[in-house]
Amino acid sequence: MKIIYLSEGAFTVDKSKQFIPFDTSTDNLQQRSTGSLLVEIQPFCIVTANDIIVIDAGLGFKNADGILQIHQNLLDNGINPMEVTKVLMSHLHKDHAGGIGMLDEMLQQRFFSFPNATYYVNKQELAFALENSTSSYKTAQFGILDGSDKVVLTGDSGMIDNYIEYTLTGAHSPYHQVFWIREAGQTIFFGGDVAPQLQQMKSRFIAKYDYDGKKCMELRQQWWQQGQDEGWTFLFYHDIKNPVVHFDAK
Repeated sequence: MKIIYLSEGAFTVDKSKQFIPFDTSTDNLQQRSTGSLLVEIQPFCIVTANDIIVIDAGLGFKNADGILQIHQNLLDNGINPMEVTKVLMSHLHKDHAGGIGMLDEMLQQRFFSFPNATYYVNKQELAFALENSTSSYKTAQFGILDGSDKVVLTGDSGMIDNYIEYTLTGAHSPYHQVFWIREAGQTIFFGGDVAPQLQQMKSRFIAKYDYDGKKCMELRQQWWQQGQDEGWTFLFYHDIKNPVVHFDAK
Protein backbone atom coordinates (compact mmCIF):
# COMPACT_ATOMS: atom_id res chain seq x y z
CA MET A 1 0.00 0.00 0.00
CA LYS A 2 1.14 3.52 -0.76
CA ILE A 3 0.54 6.36 1.70
CA ILE A 4 0.28 9.92 0.37
CA TYR A 5 0.20 12.91 2.70
CA LEU A 6 -2.43 15.52 1.83
CA SER A 7 -1.35 18.23 4.28
CA GLU A 8 -3.35 21.45 4.24
CA GLY A 9 -0.86 23.14 6.55
CA ALA A 10 -0.48 24.09 10.19
CA PHE A 11 -3.16 26.00 12.09
CA THR A 12 -3.88 27.32 15.54
CA VAL A 13 -7.30 26.78 17.08
CA ASP A 14 -8.72 28.03 20.35
CA LYS A 15 -12.09 27.82 22.10
CA SER A 16 -13.65 29.81 19.25
CA LYS A 17 -13.02 26.75 16.99
CA GLN A 18 -11.57 29.00 14.28
CA PHE A 19 -8.63 27.49 12.37
CA ILE A 20 -6.04 30.23 11.79
CA PRO A 21 -3.14 29.44 9.40
CA PHE A 22 0.23 29.26 11.15
CA ASP A 23 3.65 29.47 9.50
CA THR A 24 5.93 27.38 11.70
CA SER A 25 9.01 29.18 10.33
CA THR A 26 7.91 32.74 11.14
CA ASP A 27 4.84 32.83 13.41
CA ASN A 28 4.98 32.91 17.22
CA LEU A 29 2.47 30.73 19.04
CA GLN A 30 2.76 32.97 22.11
CA GLN A 31 1.21 35.80 20.13
CA ARG A 32 -1.98 33.80 19.55
CA SER A 33 -4.84 33.74 22.04
CA THR A 34 -4.30 31.95 25.35
CA GLY A 35 -4.97 28.24 25.08
CA SER A 36 -4.40 28.05 21.32
CA LEU A 37 -3.43 24.60 20.07
CA LEU A 38 -1.06 24.11 17.15
CA VAL A 39 -2.23 21.37 14.82
CA GLU A 40 -1.64 20.03 11.36
CA ILE A 41 -4.59 19.34 9.10
CA GLN A 42 -3.52 16.22 7.26
CA PRO A 43 -5.91 13.99 5.35
CA PHE A 44 -4.31 10.92 3.80
CA CYS A 45 -4.60 9.04 0.54
CA ILE A 46 -4.02 5.29 0.56
CA VAL A 47 -3.46 3.52 -2.75
CA THR A 48 -4.29 -0.18 -2.56
CA ALA A 49 -4.54 -2.88 -5.18
CA ASN A 50 -8.18 -2.02 -5.94
CA ASP A 51 -8.85 1.41 -4.46
CA ILE A 52 -7.70 4.97 -4.09
CA ILE A 53 -8.87 5.91 -0.61
CA VAL A 54 -9.07 9.33 1.02
CA ILE A 55 -9.22 9.28 4.83
CA ASP A 56 -11.04 12.33 6.21
CA ALA A 57 -11.59 15.31 3.95
CA GLY A 58 -9.79 18.28 5.48
CA LEU A 59 -11.01 21.83 6.00
CA GLY A 60 -12.33 22.34 2.49
CA PHE A 61 -10.16 25.43 1.94
CA LYS A 62 -9.24 26.52 -1.57
CA ASN A 63 -5.83 27.69 -2.77
CA ALA A 64 -5.04 31.00 -4.48
CA ASP A 65 -6.18 29.55 -7.81
CA GLY A 66 -9.59 28.63 -6.43
CA ILE A 67 -8.82 24.90 -6.43
CA LEU A 68 -9.84 22.81 -3.45
CA GLN A 69 -6.62 22.22 -1.52
CA ILE A 70 -7.20 18.50 -1.12
CA HIS A 71 -7.71 18.26 -4.90
CA GLN A 72 -4.45 20.13 -5.54
CA ASN A 73 -2.59 17.87 -3.14
CA LEU A 74 -3.84 14.80 -4.99
CA LEU A 75 -3.01 16.30 -8.38
CA ASP A 76 0.50 17.13 -7.15
CA ASN A 77 0.91 13.42 -6.44
CA GLY A 78 -0.36 12.30 -9.84
CA ILE A 79 -3.90 11.39 -8.77
CA ASN A 80 -7.00 12.85 -10.36
CA PRO A 81 -9.71 13.43 -7.71
CA MET A 82 -12.12 11.67 -10.07
CA GLU A 83 -10.09 8.48 -9.47
CA VAL A 84 -10.81 8.36 -5.73
CA THR A 85 -13.02 5.33 -5.02
CA LYS A 86 -13.58 5.52 -1.26
CA VAL A 87 -13.72 8.30 1.34
CA LEU A 88 -13.51 7.09 4.95
CA MET A 89 -14.81 9.57 7.54
CA SER A 90 -13.83 9.23 11.19
CA HIS A 91 -16.33 11.93 12.22
CA LEU A 92 -17.88 15.13 10.91
CA HIS A 93 -16.19 17.98 12.79
CA LYS A 94 -15.47 20.80 10.37
CA ASP A 95 -11.69 20.28 10.18
CA HIS A 96 -12.35 16.74 8.92
CA ALA A 97 -15.55 17.22 6.92
CA GLY A 98 -14.98 20.52 5.10
CA GLY A 99 -13.75 18.81 1.95
CA ILE A 100 -16.65 16.38 1.62
CA GLY A 101 -18.30 18.66 -0.92
CA MET A 102 -17.71 21.79 -2.98
CA LEU A 103 -20.01 24.77 -3.39
CA ASP A 104 -20.80 25.83 -6.95
CA GLU A 105 -20.96 29.60 -6.50
CA MET A 106 -23.02 30.14 -9.64
CA LEU A 107 -25.62 27.46 -8.97
CA GLN A 108 -25.40 27.82 -5.18
CA GLN A 109 -25.41 24.05 -4.87
CA ARG A 110 -22.99 21.74 -3.14
CA PHE A 111 -21.53 18.75 -4.98
CA PHE A 112 -19.40 15.86 -3.78
CA SER A 113 -15.70 16.61 -4.02
CA PHE A 114 -15.06 13.01 -5.04
CA PRO A 115 -18.00 12.22 -7.33
CA ASN A 116 -16.91 8.67 -8.18
CA ALA A 117 -16.24 7.66 -4.58
CA THR A 118 -18.36 5.93 -1.96
CA TYR A 119 -18.37 7.78 1.35
CA TYR A 120 -18.36 5.76 4.58
CA VAL A 121 -19.83 7.57 7.60
CA ASN A 122 -21.15 6.26 10.90
CA LYS A 123 -24.95 6.47 10.78
CA GLN A 124 -25.26 7.74 14.36
CA GLU A 125 -22.54 10.35 13.80
CA LEU A 126 -24.40 11.71 10.77
CA ALA A 127 -27.74 11.80 12.61
CA PHE A 128 -26.16 13.48 15.64
CA ALA A 129 -24.31 16.04 13.52
CA LEU A 130 -27.41 16.94 11.51
CA GLU A 131 -29.31 17.59 14.73
CA ASN A 132 -26.53 19.50 16.48
CA SER A 133 -25.22 22.27 14.25
CA THR A 134 -22.47 23.96 16.30
CA SER A 135 -19.12 25.68 15.86
CA SER A 136 -17.69 22.19 15.29
CA TYR A 137 -20.48 20.67 13.20
CA LYS A 138 -21.25 22.71 10.09
CA THR A 139 -24.31 21.17 8.45
CA ALA A 140 -23.64 22.96 5.16
CA GLN A 141 -20.44 20.94 4.78
CA PHE A 142 -21.87 17.45 5.21
CA GLY A 143 -25.61 17.82 4.59
CA ILE A 144 -25.23 16.27 1.13
CA LEU A 145 -24.41 12.96 2.82
CA ASP A 146 -27.97 12.64 4.08
CA GLY A 147 -29.96 10.31 1.84
CA SER A 148 -27.31 10.09 -0.88
CA ASP A 149 -26.75 6.85 -2.78
CA LYS A 150 -23.02 7.65 -2.66
CA VAL A 151 -22.99 7.09 1.10
CA VAL A 152 -22.71 3.90 3.12
CA LEU A 153 -23.82 4.38 6.72
CA THR A 154 -21.72 2.22 9.01
CA GLY A 155 -22.73 0.71 12.33
CA ASP A 156 -20.82 -0.27 15.46
CA SER A 157 -18.22 -2.37 13.63
CA GLY A 158 -17.72 -4.23 10.40
CA MET A 159 -15.71 -4.77 7.24
CA ILE A 160 -15.59 -2.98 3.89
CA ASP A 161 -14.66 -5.19 0.93
CA ASN A 162 -13.04 -7.71 3.26
CA TYR A 163 -9.93 -5.61 3.96
CA ILE A 164 -11.00 -2.36 5.64
CA GLU A 165 -12.16 -2.75 9.24
CA TYR A 166 -14.04 -0.04 11.13
CA THR A 167 -15.26 0.25 14.68
CA LEU A 168 -17.24 2.82 16.63
CA THR A 169 -15.17 4.30 19.45
CA GLY A 170 -16.99 7.45 20.51
CA ALA A 171 -14.56 9.13 22.91
CA HIS A 172 -13.65 12.22 20.86
CA SER A 173 -17.16 12.78 19.53
CA PRO A 174 -20.13 10.61 20.58
CA TYR A 175 -20.03 8.46 17.43
CA HIS A 176 -16.44 8.72 16.22
CA GLN A 177 -15.06 5.70 14.31
CA VAL A 178 -11.58 4.43 13.42
CA PHE A 179 -10.21 2.30 10.57
CA TRP A 180 -7.71 -0.45 9.87
CA ILE A 181 -6.70 -1.09 6.27
CA ARG A 182 -5.00 -4.47 5.80
CA GLU A 183 -3.38 -5.68 2.60
CA ALA A 184 -0.42 -7.94 1.76
CA GLY A 185 0.62 -8.30 5.39
CA GLN A 186 0.55 -4.55 6.07
CA THR A 187 -1.80 -2.84 8.55
CA ILE A 188 -2.50 0.89 8.36
CA PHE A 189 -4.37 2.32 11.35
CA PHE A 190 -6.20 5.65 11.38
CA GLY A 191 -7.42 6.70 14.82
CA GLY A 192 -8.84 10.07 13.77
CA ASP A 193 -9.12 12.47 16.69
CA VAL A 194 -9.02 9.78 19.32
CA ALA A 195 -5.38 9.26 18.27
CA PRO A 196 -4.46 12.53 16.53
CA GLN A 197 -0.79 13.01 17.46
CA LEU A 198 2.23 10.88 18.28
CA GLN A 199 2.93 12.56 21.62
CA GLN A 200 -0.54 11.73 22.91
CA MET A 201 0.13 8.04 22.27
CA LYS A 202 3.15 8.16 24.57
CA SER A 203 1.62 9.92 27.55
CA ARG A 204 -1.39 9.61 29.84
CA PHE A 205 -3.14 12.67 28.47
CA ILE A 206 -6.78 13.64 29.01
CA ALA A 207 -8.01 16.49 26.82
CA LYS A 208 -10.90 18.73 27.85
CA TYR A 209 -12.02 19.07 24.24
CA ASP A 210 -12.82 15.33 23.95
CA TYR A 211 -16.33 14.00 24.59
CA ASP A 212 -14.81 11.34 26.86
CA GLY A 213 -11.15 12.18 27.48
CA LYS A 214 -10.53 9.22 29.77
CA LYS A 215 -11.75 6.76 27.15
CA CYS A 216 -9.56 8.48 24.53
CA MET A 217 -6.52 8.02 26.74
CA GLU A 218 -7.31 4.36 27.42
CA LEU A 219 -7.87 3.58 23.73
CA ARG A 220 -4.61 5.29 22.77
CA GLN A 221 -2.68 3.17 25.26
CA GLN A 222 -4.36 0.00 24.00
CA TRP A 223 -3.71 0.77 20.33
CA TRP A 224 -0.14 1.92 20.89
CA GLN A 225 0.80 -1.37 22.54
CA GLN A 226 -1.13 -3.49 20.05
CA GLY A 227 0.31 -1.57 17.12
CA GLN A 228 3.86 -2.17 18.31
CA ASP A 229 3.19 -5.87 18.84
CA GLU A 230 1.48 -6.37 15.48
CA GLY A 231 3.48 -3.98 13.31
CA TRP A 232 0.93 -1.28 12.48
CA THR A 233 1.55 1.91 10.55
CA PHE A 234 -0.11 4.77 12.44
CA LEU A 235 -1.52 7.83 10.64
CA PHE A 236 -1.72 11.01 12.74
CA TYR A 237 -4.09 13.62 11.30
CA HIS A 238 -3.03 16.51 13.54
CA ASP A 239 0.70 15.90 14.03
CA ILE A 240 3.00 18.70 12.82
CA LYS A 241 6.19 16.60 12.72
CA ASN A 242 5.17 12.93 12.67
CA PRO A 243 2.22 12.21 10.37
CA VAL A 244 3.18 8.54 9.99
CA VAL A 245 4.85 6.13 12.43
CA HIS A 246 5.59 2.53 11.47
CA PHE A 247 6.42 -0.50 13.60
CA ASP A 248 7.73 -3.88 12.52
CA ALA A 249 5.81 -6.78 14.02
CA LYS A 250 7.46 -8.45 16.99
